[in-house]
Amino acid sequence: MLLAQRGAKSYIDSALIWFSSVSFILFGGGCFLSRYLQGEYERYGIGQLKGLIGVLQLLGAAGLLVGFYMPWIGQFSAGGLAAMMLCGVGVRIKIKDTILQTIPAFAYMVLNAYLAVAAY
Repeated sequence: MLLAQRGAKSYIDSALIWFSSVSFILFGGGCFLSRYLQGEYERYGIGQLKGLIGVLQLLGAAGLLVGFYMPWIGQFSAGGLAAMMLCGVGVRIKIKDTILQTIPAFAYMVLNAYLAVAAY
């Protein structure tokens, strides 16, 4: 029974890793390709950082996938993405976004914090 539970947990963790990685590939690419996301960074007051943030998101996404083979890299990447999203929550609070606008950043923060602590 314990082995079956561990296997199910591994499948769930793997799915969460893939979900986060694909999400951050899209977010990171959007920093360079999406006018909407570029406008959002201007609205946040950090337009000058969108390129750096995009690169960090792409590196974090790649690190999550590399973590399947080198767990310490996945752990480090998930922790970095969680810290980035903590900053994102702070920015959303600072610019007085609504709770509904802040929830996605908070959810990605919690997801990646979980991945850093429990999935690798």
